[in-house]
Amino acid sequence: MPTEQEKLSNPESHLVEAGFTDNAPTYTPPKVDPSLERKLLSKVDLRVMPALWFLFLVSFVDRGNLGNAKIEGLERSLGMTGNDYNVAVQVFTVSYVVFGLPANIVFKRYGPKVLSIMMFAWGLCTLGQGVTKSFAGLVTCRLLMGICEAGFVPGCAYLIGAYYKKNEYLRRYSVFFSASMAAGAFNGLFANLLSRMHGVGGYEGWRWIFIIEALITLVVSVASVFLIVPFPEDCTFLNPKEKKLLLDRLAEDGGNARDDRIELKRVLQMAMDWKIWLAVVGYIGSEETASSIVAFQPTILNQLGWTSSQAQIHTIPIYAVAFVVNLTCAILSDRTSKRYVFILFGTICAIVGWSIQLAQVPLPRVRYMGMFFVAAGSYLMMCNIVVWLAINLGKGLKRTVGLGTLISFGNCGAFVSSNVFISSQAPRYPVGFGVGLAMCSMGGLAVTALFIGMLLENRRRDRRQGKATEAGTGTVRRYSKQELEQMQGLGEEHPDFRYQL
Repeated sequence: MPTEQEKLSNPESHLVEAGFTDNAPTYTPPKVDPSLERKLLSKVDLRVMPALWFLFLVSFVDRGNLGNAKIEGLERSLGMTGNDYNVAVQVFTVSYVVFGLPANIVFKRYGPKVLSIMMFAWGLCTLGQGVTKSFAGLVTCRLLMGICEAGFVPGCAYLIGAYYKKNEYLRRYSVFFSASMAAGAFNGLFANLLSRMHGVGGYEGWRWIFIIEALITLVVSVASVFLIVPFPEDCTFLNPKEKKLLLDRLAEDGGNARDDRIELKRVLQMAMDWKIWLAVVGYIGSEETASSIVAFQPTILNQLGWTSSQAQIHTIPIYAVAFVVNLTCAILSDRTSKRYVFILFGTICAIVGWSIQLAQVPLPRVRYMGMFFVAAGSYLMMCNIVVWLAINLGKGLKRTVGLGTLISFGNCGAFVSSNVFISSQAPRYPVGFGVGLAMCSMGGLAVTALFIGMLLENRRRDRRQGKATEAGTGTVRRYSKQELEQMQGLGEEHPDFRYQL
């Protein structure tokens, strides 16, 4: 094993130890015809993105319909009192956090088709919420639903990242993530229509919200078996020439490392990465805000003076604006290869929005405007943090572990939101709004620390590489094709890897 001093003088010593030598012929990646690359990307976009977008839309509708059912009579019907609703929101988060990383490893091991199984299972849980006769039944269904949904979003994030290069990833993930905003807008209107089925078949209106949406989920889950793409190495929707071009692009960008071995010791070591946990803290801050919007926004708008139907409809413009802001920033971020500045912008937006709510501005339209800032800022933070971490972890098992840890533990923010909007404090909610402001601020500090840490590490690597070049021939080391393939699994440990800021 080389000593730390040897590594400092030769940052590639661990590669030599692994069997990399200078004897093999050098490898130059083939040049890609831009027109062929554009055609390939268009074909991949049409095959990968619409299916995952629609599945996430269904997922988020099922996750957020509890808030819509609440203002349509859920609590009264099930005899819920005090903070029972908060408990129902919270138990979903408990199971989602606990099972997030294991579920994502299952996805990595058995492939994308397990997403269909997850969806079918949570569809049954959604149906159970519509027919339950007790609060205990509601809590049980929410707990099981969290288990079934735990691996879905990180699995989709991994699958999208497997098909695209770093500077193409964010805008695609932003399009995918926009399904959550579309679900928020659509869910209010759809829930309002479904609630009018009150009395049909002897069921109350809020029950029909769960029942109809569950039936949609079950049907979509069966169809998704044929819609979800496999990993790039196994894709069949491309002809051999297109598939080779796709895999060449991915290899040039750091490889896919599909066959990275899965061992508990490696998983635990990877999960200890400081970058992952700073990103988790940042995600917690944004998730607390986003989950507050999903679970409590209809109630907040209702208590500003609108009827339940008007409150449902008034959520639509909020999500629409969040979508436009998120996608615009994603395009700019990919083009400039800048990540932190856009996350910081989202943080500032959310802080402004929560400050308006906390100040209790008497005009409802001003409070309503504040919700636009809260939603746009939180979704911008969440989406960018996921991609920022993913592209800075390389590919393979490390990315699987990173995304699973980030999204599952990051959802601890929902623990907070489910306990700070206290029924007795309605409609002012000083604790809820104040905690939202504090959590966004905490998230902003965490991503700033992550930015500084990666910036310093980049500078350290630049200095080491400069020393190695000085001590050597003054030429840049070139690797053989075999070595490049072997180094794909190194991810950010590759000596030439630099964190994208």
